[in-house]
Amino acid sequence: MTMHRPANEPATTFGRRHIGPSPRDIEAMLETAGASSLDALISETLPADIRLNRLLDLPPALSEADALAHMRELAAQNRIFTSLIGQGYSGTQLPTVILRNILENPAWYTAYTPYQPEISQGRLEALFNFQTMICDLTGLDVANASLLDEATAAAEAMALAERSSSVKAKAFFVDRNVHPQTLAVLRTRAEPLGWTLIVGDPLRDLDSADLFGALFQYPGTDGAIRDFRPAIAALHAKGGVAVVAADILALTLLAAPGELGADIAIGSTQRFGVPMGYGGPHAAYMAVKDALKRSLPGRLVGLSVDSRGQPAYRLALQTREQHIRREKATSNICTAQVLLAIISSMYAVYHGPEGLVHIARTVHRRAATLASGLRQLGFAPLSESFFDTVTVKAEGAQRADILSRAQTERLNFRVAKNEIGLALDETTTPATIEAIWRAFGGALDYAEVERETTDTLPSALLRNDTFLTHPVFHAYRSETELLRYMRKLSDRDLALDRAMIPLGSCTMKLNATTEMIPLTWPEFGNIHPFAPTEQAAGYHALFARLEQWLEEITGYDAVSLQPNSGAQGEYAGLLAIRAYYAARDEAQRDVCLIPASAHGTNPASASMAGMKVVVVACDTHGNVDVADLRKKAEAHADTLAAIMITYPSTHGVFEEAIREICDIVHAHGGQVYLDGANLNAQVGLARPGDYGADVSHLNLHKTFCIPHGGGGPGMGPIGVKKHLAPFLPPLNGEDIGAVSAAPYGSASILTISYLYILMMGADGLHRATEVAILNANYIAKRLDAHFPVLYRNHNGRVAHECIIDPRPLKTACGATVDDIAKRLIDYGFHAPTMSFPVPGTLMIEPTESESKAELDRFCEAMIAIRQEIAEVEDGKFPIDASPLRYAPHTVHDIADDNWQRPYSRAEGCFPDGSPRQDKYWSPVGRVDNVYGDRNLVCSCPPVSDYAQAAE
Repeated sequence: MTMHRPANEPATTFGRRHIGPSPRDIEAMLETAGASSLDALISETLPADIRLNRLLDLPPALSEADALAHMRELAAQNRIFTSLIGQGYSGTQLPTVILRNILENPAWYTAYTPYQPEISQGRLEALFNFQTMICDLTGLDVANASLLDEATAAAEAMALAERSSSVKAKAFFVDRNVHPQTLAVLRTRAEPLGWTLIVGDPLRDLDSADLFGALFQYPGTDGAIRDFRPAIAALHAKGGVAVVAADILALTLLAAPGELGADIAIGSTQRFGVPMGYGGPHAAYMAVKDALKRSLPGRLVGLSVDSRGQPAYRLALQTREQHIRREKATSNICTAQVLLAIISSMYAVYHGPEGLVHIARTVHRRAATLASGLRQLGFAPLSESFFDTVTVKAEGAQRADILSRAQTERLNFRVAKNEIGLALDETTTPATIEAIWRAFGGALDYAEVERETTDTLPSALLRNDTFLTHPVFHAYRSETELLRYMRKLSDRDLALDRAMIPLGSCTMKLNATTEMIPLTWPEFGNIHPFAPTEQAAGYHALFARLEQWLEEITGYDAVSLQPNSGAQGEYAGLLAIRAYYAARDEAQRDVCLIPASAHGTNPASASMAGMKVVVVACDTHGNVDVADLRKKAEAHADTLAAIMITYPSTHGVFEEAIREICDIVHAHGGQVYLDGANLNAQVGLARPGDYGADVSHLNLHKTFCIPHGGGGPGMGPIGVKKHLAPFLPPLNGEDIGAVSAAPYGSASILTISYLYILMMGADGLHRATEVAILNANYIAKRLDAHFPVLYRNHNGRVAHECIIDPRPLKTACGATVDDIAKRLIDYGFHAPTMSFPVPGTLMIEPTESESKAELDRFCEAMIAIRQEIAEVEDGKFPIDASPLRYAPHTVHDIADDNWQRPYSRAEGCFPDGSPRQDKYWSPVGRVDNVYGDRNLVCSCPPVSDYAQAAE
């Protein structure tokens, strides 16, 4: 069955809005690309033996209005109780000025990871504020720009401790009072690496074994505040590394982890204004002592200088280390939770240290009052010292009665063994506390109890130093000032709301407004991830349908939604393979074949899963060298576990031999892990589960429209064939095998992908993939005469992206890929992906969302840049004196009274074809990367007195 449809036939109502080129544009682009129809183009692009010659079996597409009405029905099935469950998740009050102007603002949520620092200065400054906030509150030297969640941050800290400890033993101690989901993820991470977890009381049991490190929960999950200084000192004496998991709000009142002696501090910043969202997304934090900074996982924002010597932010040190160190990388994390980190930092900027202390004192005062009332009712707290969480004993019929009355009061308590836990937060009111007392069988008056209550914070652990002293945390108290600050920062950045972001392998497609709207509805935002399932019926209906749709789209039999990033999805998929072999008594299968072209997270994930990486060569066309694959599969036939392959290839081509590759691996006993990064070229056209793959992770932040948010959030659920289904990550968040903190990962943003599929329908998804491939082939055709396209299939076609090769120009005249990328900024564009997968090249992915007009604007900018390079080749001026090398040009250049360059200011600042009236101005000149790494500054310098700024 052919899928030919006249190009002027609309896909769906919403699909016509999502897909950039008009039907008339599609006809013109097909002519340029040399294809008679979309179906003819697809036939020349995909191998015939993998084509899905039918429409996907999905529900009919809904209009935007009908889709939102459907989401209202789902939202109504969720019941919002007051959750006092705690475990690191709190109710919050996000200031509406931040809600509207960051969380709901495409200038912030459509931005890409700040690998091009010149056009990312706004979000980099906001992340710099985040790092400063974390360093100040933890009392440590260097913080990264966020991690995925508290549990995975703890796992990263354990790995960092193992790398940096002088102790050779492979045992790690875990405070028994750690959050249960953190312990579950630690167990998952430790087992493949052969590390032993010892769980116990750190004040009693820590000396019983040689340890490379220990994790302390501060305050404990039951609320208890303990002084860990003696235990940490004893750990240090034996060479171990101390990790403290700390509540970020409690640290405004309690001694900082650094003061306790911690080497590493981790935790969540969710309670700084970010909704619970049934589990995420939330920004975790990690801070370390200076000696550990070069081993710190994740991203790190540093301060450097630009070409005029002015301060400029950039990503520093280990950024993208996976591409350099591969299986020797210290982490597979190549993302962060940037949008959520920015929200949390703005929460601190808006409230300032005094406001945060006031919130913390109010929460603690109410917790102390709650405890006083419970004592009057005969329920003494198990700990005399606590911040916001009170735990009491309750057994048998008495406990059942309490829980029954709590349901009547619409309260969720934490229930564990014979205990009930009650965690308060900034949304807790006196009425809430009176309702808790009623659940415990008493009618008390809050004001009366509060008058007789004293604080319960231990005097030896009270914070006595200043924090958040930098002016940024004192200057924006009024909404007017904060509004202008956030607008100033967003104006410095280039996001998808301004221009096409043509990054290969990153799929920067439209994040439609309708898809984003339910994200901030309270029915989705205000639910605790460990609330009773019946209170999240709408969520679970969404999960079930989304899993079913993803199974149909991919050809897999089961899906787990737990992994909360692409890297986590890779890791979870490999763990499923490992568990499958263990169940078959084939645990010796630990070799993972990885093509040389693979994304760097692939070998890093394999290493973390306890596998040995064997590299498979690629041929001159960028495809997997099948002969080399066969040779290595045969050589490792007894130990082969898997191959990790990206399809279409990282080089932007549908490899003809994909079925043969899968067959070779299966014939030698292995599994096929197909990286889903490039699924945007397959949806509706081919299904990995049909042509031989056993497991894939699906980047919902790429193919399925979750915004990149400046470098996060993301989601990486995995699909598997039936034989691997029993080994998917568990969904209760507590058993061994959990890969993320929350049972359903970053659940709230699944609403975005759900709506995308719902509004596109089978026909719309099919057309979107066709147009993604058309757009890439159109660009390849237009640019090939100027910048040769490096890889094509035997029909001369590329998939959804193409790699252009400017390397000969560097040899000819010194023009580099950096020069082209920075000069594109002067034309108002983000650069394509630089030097990946081939050093010195540019990988371009237009996506289906970009119109022909925008594609033409980009192509014309690239062609104009090629002409400027030709002028250098012809000797008009040397490369070092050219507009290319001085790019990007700033307002300082156009206002330069001492202009002495061999080209005019107009040529530099307003290159031919670039807009003048609506020009984007880079706020800084080219950033000096070497200077930034040699002179590392990753947080605002401490200032002793900013009293004037605070007045």
